[in-house]
Amino acid sequence: MNKVTVNPMDEHNQILVANAHPSDWVNPTPASKYNLVVIGAGTAGLVTAAGAASLGAKVALIEKHLMGGDCLNVGCVPSKALIRASRAIAEVRSAVNCGVIVPPGSKVDFPSVMARMRRLRAQISPNDSVQRFKKLGVDVFLGEAKFAGPSIIEVGDQRLCFAKAVIASGARAVELPIPGLKEAGYLTNETIFSLIELPKRLAVIGAGPIGCEMAQAFLRFGSEVYLMEALGQTLIREDRDAAAIIEDAFVREGIKFSCNHNVTRIEKRGNEKVIFTQCDCHKDGFVVDQILVGVGRAPNVEGLSLEAAGVDYDKKSGVKVNDRLQTTNSRIYAAGDICSAHKFTHAADAMARIVIQNALFMGRKKASALTIPWCTYTDPEIAHVGLYEKSTKEKGIPVQTFVQELRDVDRAILDGESEGFIKVHARQGTDQILGATIVARHAGEMIGEVTLAMTNGIGLKGIAQTIHPYPTQAECIKRVADAYSRTRLTTRVKTVLETWLKWSR
Repeated sequence: MNKVTVNPMDEHNQILVANAHPSDWVNPTPASKYNLVVIGAGTAGLVTAAGAASLGAKVALIEKHLMGGDCLNVGCVPSKALIRASRAIAEVRSAVNCGVIVPPGSKVDFPSVMARMRRLRAQISPNDSVQRFKKLGVDVFLGEAKFAGPSIIEVGDQRLCFAKAVIASGARAVELPIPGLKEAGYLTNETIFSLIELPKRLAVIGAGPIGCEMAQAFLRFGSEVYLMEALGQTLIREDRDAAAIIEDAFVREGIKFSCNHNVTRIEKRGNEKVIFTQCDCHKDGFVVDQILVGVGRAPNVEGLSLEAAGVDYDKKSGVKVNDRLQTTNSRIYAAGDICSAHKFTHAADAMARIVIQNALFMGRKKASALTIPWCTYTDPEIAHVGLYEKSTKEKGIPVQTFVQELRDVDRAILDGESEGFIKVHARQGTDQILGATIVARHAGEMIGEVTLAMTNGIGLKGIAQTIHPYPTQAECIKRVADAYSRTRLTTRVKTVLETWLKWSR
């Protein structure tokens, strides 16, 4: 078994590796046959394995690198630790707006920020550890998995026979074919969390969620940040009004932001990297110390010998599945980033629960029935669920859109966080919620109420009838529902009510 290291190999990362890929681990003797063999111990694989084992299934779980996958090791956990630290310094710098005088000289101790992240990641790692899953009754195999037939998986020289299998091998950072990029060296979400020194100048290529979150965080830590996007806006999939608020916040904070400009080449000069773009303002290039590439994710389909199992796949979109997450081999299912356009931890969790029911108990649950919210953790955050207005037009669905600006919400005003809004799209003539976008400091915490309503068939009328505590920023959700209620007071209804009130005097 290959020894796994995570740089820097300090006490915190030693704990992480001891939990997620212990060097002294000995793979168990395989059972004669498994109810379920799971490839990949990221969120989808862990939830599938734990859930199936709890129901009495004989389960094997295979992981070639670190248990916990991207979320624990190079995704949600470390990134949100950095974002929390970046918000802390932003709050210190803006404290004067609340009448709090902070002595001059406040600064970020970047090595301490990174050490805190590593400590907290190590603290969380037992939840995804080899030992925990062994105690759950799961046979954990560390090593590379590959199919040796339609019902056999090999790990090294061991063969695992299965009744059903699940591919949950996840995804990795997309590589860009920019001349000179590889030679100059660059960071991805898989390597940026190993930094121990703050880059003085950081270029971020790609203004998607990863790029935007890290650009803002590192700017607040003290880096000079260049954010570059080949397309016309940040967060291209999001509502244009929402993305515009983020762009304004970035420019105000000092990020050097550039859209519609492709990077043409990169040169390495000593320890520096020179970036050349199509933009006339950078004809001679500009110099940075580090480059972060965050332009998307590619599914991990290589090395699994999927052909031997009769599993169809595409190198860009991943393993091909039907609505019940079944591959072209009826015995084999897939879940998470390997097969889904929604590359989120919570989406992988939800898909894993579908797989357990469908693979082990002949269930007929459909992935298309899931209502999946998501959030980009910039400051302010953007959270979304359901359809965008553009999508409703493409589908020919008539909608009525209701908007509540945070600048008119008391708690947002009092918090000094009035930049943002909630926008809800309802089916025309009804209170049925088709989609919603929230831009707010804690939008990720707020979108759950709308998601709950949509999942359970509760419309704007139900939200309007729900008492919300005052003052909260979430009151904006009730206010947008109240806006719908006012549309029901038509001229005819108002005339009838006025007549009744006159008669009843």
